[in-house]
Amino acid sequence: MSGTAEIYDAVLTPGKMDLLRAWVAGQPWFDGDEAALEQVTTYRFVDPDGAVGMESFLLTDGTRTFHVPVTYRGEELPGADGAVVGTTDHSVLGRRWVYDAEADPVYRAEVRRVILHRDAAADHLSMEDGSITPSPVNIRGGGAGTTTGAADGVLPTPRVVRVVSEENDIEAGLPVMGSPGTLSGTWQDADGNHTAVLVVIG
Repeated sequence: MSGTAEIYDAVLTPGKMDLLRAWVAGQPWFDGDEAALEQVTTYRFVDPDGAVGMESFLLTDGTRTFHVPVTYRGEELPGADGAVVGTTDHSVLGRRWVYDAEADPVYRAEVRRVILHRDAAADHLSMEDGSITPSPVNIRGGGAGTTTGAADGVLPTPRVVRVVSEENDIEAGLPVMGSPGTLSGTWQDADGNHTAVLVVIG
């Protein structure tokens, strides 16, 4: 189990969606109207050392779904200037540096572990009332395949799927949901249930 993520009833200035819209607008995989982006849902992982927050957003512009994992840090990550999403002031935790999670070694290590160990996303712990709720996205790691184990001591690099596809066709070069080396997620919105591959390693 990926543990329990601490969730605060806090005010962020600027807000998460303000940061995400501005950052997504400059990414090569996005060619839409960033003003139309809205949050569908999120899921979280937990840093074993408790220092880095990890939250993965599913966003929609009305026609497509985008997967945007970020990390939250209390200080800058050396050597990651090109991966900065922005900074925000958290009313409980103070200044937070927000990074594209794909460039953060803590996220890479944890998502790799979740995939290889067939783990799930973290539950959510409300710091206000102590209640625990399950992740709104049912995350499942696909385990290790022939190309996902360490080779010559080099661990596989996770690749975040940015534009989410619910197609499941290996002949079309698309990763199969739940297959080895993948992180798959199932979530629900007004249109029903959705399942897609979100991260691939190997």
